[in-house]
Amino acid sequence: MLISMDALDKEQRRPNLGCFTILVLLVQGLGLTAVILVAVWMGHFREGFAWQSKPSLEFNYHPVFMVIGLVFLYADAILAYRVFRNVKKIYIKVIHAVIHVGALMFAAVGLKAVFDSHNLATKQIPNLYSLHSWLGLATVILFGLQWLGGFLTYLFPGMNTGMRRMMMPFHVFFGMMIFLMAVGSALTGIMEKATFLSAPIEYSSLPPEGILLNCLGLCLVALAAVVIYIMTRSDYKRQPSPDEEHIQLVGD
Repeated sequence: MLISMDALDKEQRRPNLGCFTILVLLVQGLGLTAVILVAVWMGHFREGFAWQSKPSLEFNYHPVFMVIGLVFLYADAILAYRVFRNVKKIYIKVIHAVIHVGALMFAAVGLKAVFDSHNLATKQIPNLYSLHSWLGLATVILFGLQWLGGFLTYLFPGMNTGMRRMMMPFHVFFGMMIFLMAVGSALTGIMEKATFLSAPIEYSSLPPEGILLNCLGLCLVALAAVVIYIMTRSDYKRQPSPDEEHIQLVGD
C-alpha cells in the first residue's frame, strides 16, 4: 500500500512525546524536590514556622512560599500549553491563568512574611537593602504586570486577533525572563541567608545544612534548564486543532 508524501512528512514531524513526558515528569520531580528541600531547611535547620507572634520564624514562610509560587507553580503555568496539547485552547488559557493566580497568591503571602519579619522584629531590620530584595521585588511586580497584560490580551473579550498575534512574542519573552529572574532571586536569597545567619555555615566542613543549600541551588538551576529546553523545542509546540482559528498565534 502506497503512503502519500504528505502523510509520511507528517509522521516524520511528529514529536517524540515519550521523551517529552519524561522531561515534564522531571520538571515535576525537580520542583517537588526543591519545595521539600526548602521546607526541610526552614523547618528543621531554621527552627520551624510561626506567624506575627514570632517574626524571626515568620520569615521562614518566605522562601518556602516563593519557591512554591514563583518557581514550581510558575514552571507548571509556562508548560501548560505543552502539557495540555490536546485540550481546547480556551481551557488551556484558563488553566494557564489560574495557575499564575495561585503562584501570585503564594508570592504575596511570602512578601508579607518577609516584610513582617523585618518590621516586627525587636530590633527593626531595614527593608530592601540587598540585591536579592531588589531582584525579588522586581520579579513579583513584573509577574503581576505580566499576568494582567496576558489576561487583558488573551482572556478578556474584545482584543482582536492581530493585536494578540503582535503581542505574543513579547508575552513569551517576558514570561521566560521573569521565570529566570525568579530562579535568580531564589539563588541570591539562598546565599544571602547563608551569609547572614547568626551561626554562619562553614562550607569547608560540608555540614548537612550546607549540603542541603547546595543541592537546593542545583535543583533550581536544573529545573530552569529543563523548562527552557522544553519551551524552546519547536516539535513540542502545541498544534491547533481543526476546529480552532486558522491563524495560529506565535507561541501557542
